[in-house]
Amino acid sequence: MWGVGLSELAVIAFVAVLVFGPDRLPVLAKQAGQWFKVARRFAHQARDELRSELGPEYADLELRDLDPRQVVRKHIIEAMNDASDEDDDEDDTPRRGKRKQRPLDEGEVPPYDLDAT
Repeated sequence: MWGVGLSELAVIAFVAVLVFGPDRLPVLAKQAGQWFKVARRFAHQARDELRSELGPEYADLELRDLDPRQVVRKHIIEAMNDASDEDDDEDDTPRRGKRKQRPLDEGEVPPYDLDAT
């Protein structure tokens, strides 16, 4: 989930035993579990409140849908799928304004637009 493997988890546990000691570690683990439970309950309440305030068209709203990275990723994937669908639907005639690209010949200099830079 967070990119933590078994070896990293073992190092974290070893350091925790050294820092807190074996007698305090179970108490701290129990408190951390309670904090996670409260945070999860708070997140579920916030999600349910958003769903009820926004109305029935947002009944399937998830909090991860509000993450800007997820929104951008979703729209990029949709755009790529739309572009590939358009490419599949087109025949071999090029569209207006779209040039066919070809590899440069040996020694040929790529075009350079001074106004664009």
